[in-house]
Amino acid sequence: MKTLWLLLALLAAPALAQEATQAANAPATAPLFGPETNLPLPRFVSLKAKESNVRRGPSLSHRIDWVFQRRNMPLQVIAEYGHWRRVVDRDGQGGWVHYTMLSGVRTVIIDRDMTALRAKPDAASHERAVLEAGVIARLGTCAAGWCELNAAGYRGWAPQDGLWGTVPGEERD
Repeated sequence: MKTLWLLLALLAAPALAQEATQAANAPATAPLFGPETNLPLPRFVSLKAKESNVRRGPSLSHRIDWVFQRRNMPLQVIAEYGHWRRVVDRDGQGGWVHYTMLSGVRTVIIDRDMTALRAKPDAASHERAVLEAGVIARLGTCAAGWCELNAAGYRGWAPQDGLWGTVPGEERD
């Protein structure tokens, strides 16, 4: 009888492993929510302070790997633990940051050099300004592939696909 169970287990193992792999790679049907804030994960936030330590783990006793040094930089929160948030920047680099260093104010980084900031969400609309790659702008409304931005006093619309700090197709009021 033991041999039969062992044989069944050996035969079932590859199928179970394949099912587990497929489940892990399948798109999530239900959104994840942070255990501390009950806010969606992942989500975008911005850096509140002009400097913030990025730690290897979620406590003051963990080593500081580097320091973010750009106020209003958009970050993506991917995990929560107590008062700590695991964040990544647009390069995929990140670590744990204390929640007091983060703001819910949404910002984006211009990813495409010489992005036109237009008067209306239309490629034929008048250009109000041209933004270089790396500029940080405050995010407003997003609809139909366009987002309203405010950068250094210039306000206008830019194509959403040239921004980091929004989810593709995200709609915002």
